[in-house]
Amino acid sequence: MSLLEVRDLSVSFRQDGKLTQAVRGVSFTLERGETVALVGESGSGKSVTALSTVSLLGDSAQVSGSVTYDGQQMIGASDALLRKVRGNDISFIFQEPMTSLNPLHTLERQLSESLALHQGLVGEAARKRIIELMEKVGIREAESRLGAYPHQLSGGQRQRVMIAMALANKPDVLIADEPTTALDVTIQAQILDLLADLKRTENMGLLFITHDLGIVRRIADKVCVMKGGEIVEQGPTAQIFANPQHDYTRKLLAARAAGIPSPVAEDAPEVLRTDNLKVWFPIQRGFLKRTVGHVKAVNDATISIRAGETLGIVGESGSGKTTLALAIMRLIASEGGITFDGQDVRGWSTKRLRALRKDMQIVFQDPFGSLSPRMTCEQIIAEGLGVHGVAPGQDKRQMVAEMMSEVGLNPAMMHRYPHEFSGGQRQRIAIARAMILRPKLLVLDEPTSALDMTVQVQIVDLLRALQIKYGLAYLFISHDLNVVRAMSHKMIVMRNGDVVEAGEAQALFQNPQTDYARALLAAALDLTAA
Repeated sequence: MSLLEVRDLSVSFRQDGKLTQAVRGVSFTLERGETVALVGESGSGKSVTALSTVSLLGDSAQVSGSVTYDGQQMIGASDALLRKVRGNDISFIFQEPMTSLNPLHTLERQLSESLALHQGLVGEAARKRIIELMEKVGIREAESRLGAYPHQLSGGQRQRVMIAMALANKPDVLIADEPTTALDVTIQAQILDLLADLKRTENMGLLFITHDLGIVRRIADKVCVMKGGEIVEQGPTAQIFANPQHDYTRKLLAARAAGIPSPVAEDAPEVLRTDNLKVWFPIQRGFLKRTVGHVKAVNDATISIRAGETLGIVGESGSGKTTLALAIMRLIASEGGITFDGQDVRGWSTKRLRALRKDMQIVFQDPFGSLSPRMTCEQIIAEGLGVHGVAPGQDKRQMVAEMMSEVGLNPAMMHRYPHEFSGGQRQRIAIARAMILRPKLLVLDEPTSALDMTVQVQIVDLLRALQIKYGLAYLFISHDLNVVRAMSHKMIVMRNGDVVEAGEAQALFQNPQTDYARALLAAALDLTAA
């Protein structure tokens, strides 16, 4: 008997009186001590299949087929059985930790809930187990973090907390839905090693959902390739990678950002320079809130970017990458020099900075979170034109249509809302919103990490084409070193707020000078070629 057995699973959702089929005829098994990977692009049915295992799809879903855990039928199971199985026997790690963690509760309280519910652990015993779990998933100074709230952690740290919560009750089946998307490569490698070790020592079954085939190759025993709600190919990992039979599988295996950016003109003007930029956050204690120390988020960062050039910034979560970008854009306070387009902008007032904002734009990691769900695509892209008084009297709809075409979107879709687009299309909307103002500097904060491999390649090609056409300067933040290499002319490596290495990107990739940079690049290479 298999630990988890899915047979002829089909799922449809009723919306506006119509049935939409999301999964059709899916069948696979998961044994104890085995890892099965569900692979496919967004919308292929991976997550719906996983949620079906413990009936987490909601009332609008119509499910048929069979899902058995340890011989027990999960489809149509009683609430009592599902409560016992969920979070205890079958546990989940979700992709977006900020939507899964309660923003009003401390980490200790959130981790202790599951321990109290399923194991009866409370007080000091629960606290000891929580610290052990947090250390196991790579959270430094775990005991001092117990009173922290989710917003006080980096994205990678929040994901580690989610993994600790999922592992708390030593489940038989762990379902990991894109668990390493928000993590840098060194932490990815640690988490994957941790999951593999737990699978082995606990004799646990691991259902791993991902779009990253490098991770699949490293961790999975079997692969199920999904497209349009169906499994189009499945088999042992080595066999699938060595001899894929389906055209779609071959397409996924071939999708990887490659090449190098076009060279920068020798006479290209400098767009941005920082001199010894520093961002320190005070640590305050006591009733009078006395400053007893500082969190040194960014320490003495000196960088330069020319028109048509990309500076890649890499480093682990919490290393200061995003903080540096926000300081450059004058969105948080900093010390040191910031020169933009030949002007020292350090002491500028908010009113004076407003005119500069259109020349400094940003594209965020999560396009769904950065787009207003109440605005149409047209309104989102055109919003900046009105804010900055750009192109008064011109046909803004025509400008939006032209910009949508330029980023690969059909202008006929401009009346749609963000939820009606795929992840890759939403990221194109975010790029169009920034590009319509014709900025000189574009900050790209993990712009491809939430996207499928095939879509990543499309976005990288789009960004390189826009850079060549408009002479854009890019500040490119990413933990995906494969994408950084394809995009960047220069690169800096950050660790704990310090710039530990800087130089030409290709030279740094070929011959890193510091131990930390070597470890970072080795981890990326391991994930790519494992």
